[in-house]
Amino acid sequence: MQIFLSAGDPSGDIAAARAVTELTALRPDISCFGLGGERLKSLGQEQFAEPSQLAVLGFWEVAKRFPFFRRLFHRCLDEIDSRKPACAVLVDYPGFNLRLAKEIKKRGIPIVYYIAPQVWAWGKGRIHNIRELVDLLLVILPFEQKVFSDGHVRHEFVGHYLLEDIPKSYISSPIPSSQTLAILPGSRHQEIDRMLGPLLRAAKLFCAKSGFRAQIAAIKGCYDYESAVASWGFPRVEIVYDDSRRVLFDGQCALVASGTATLEAAIIGRPMVITYRTSWSTYQIAKRLINLDAIGLVNLTAGKKIVPELIQGEMNPESICQALLNIVSPEQSGVIKAELERIPALLGGEGASQRVASSILRICQGRG
Repeated sequence: MQIFLSAGDPSGDIAAARAVTELTALRPDISCFGLGGERLKSLGQEQFAEPSQLAVLGFWEVAKRFPFFRRLFHRCLDEIDSRKPACAVLVDYPGFNLRLAKEIKKRGIPIVYYIAPQVWAWGKGRIHNIRELVDLLLVILPFEQKVFSDGHVRHEFVGHYLLEDIPKSYISSPIPSSQTLAILPGSRHQEIDRMLGPLLRAAKLFCAKSGFRAQIAAIKGCYDYESAVASWGFPRVEIVYDDSRRVLFDGQCALVASGTATLEAAIIGRPMVITYRTSWSTYQIAKRLINLDAIGLVNLTAGKKIVPELIQGEMNPESICQALLNIVSPEQSGVIKAELERIPALLGGEGASQRVASSILRICQGRG
């Protein structure tokens, strides 16, 4: 049994790889081809592009790579036509995957979409497309259920894969007295290049005022972190490669780029300040489309703003430093920690990947 699987984001690669592991336990003859990252590659997925080629953020940045993505799009369709997979599993990455879904639907191949496009952020215009194109939508965030129920989209809440990917001993662990600030500047070169400098400036100011030291959660081969640290003359910082969960676990608080990492910090139980900055052109487009009081996934999951968010122009060293000083105060730290303790249960507990695998197999076998 062959499955076409498209997972263009690093977080999507993690989620999809865990689901594929459970799928092969249920059905050892399954093989996957398509797009993915290092985890899917290690499981034997045949991939049509290097993971680093897929990690592009922002409207203008994607537009500049249009010829590459057009060639990749047609390569995927040619392979689907040739191999006729039992189903297509599309994981997050909506700019590419929803366009692909439209063509796959014409071929009569059932489509499972895992990790829903963020229609609750970008407006609900995509809901009609999802309803028409996708046979089954698998959602991982609890507040998404109402959005898709209201949109009459066939969906299942499967829970969040992070609860099985993060070591159990880390989940909702006590806050250490380490006086260490965890810095998570993102997972893509483009994102890190925009975020790391401002975060280091803020961390340097915070550490000077608080006596803290800092650790950067780095990705080997992704960015020249050493040069960035040296350029800011910040000696009280350690660079830790390929172990972001350990950096969060060891930290007393965290400075986190908005994204899946905010949920990792929440599940581990660390008070955080969420930050994000994108290009001017992307921000101008986004602010006209997004209609949310919060963008951090931990705040959206909790249903209220439990940790501060500093976005775009608000993301300056003085504001970040003050927000960090506030969250490490004994009064605020305890309140935030109590709110974070609720997050794992809200995310559905363990077993997400098993539920995903069972749902995909059911669709592949025509049992709807």
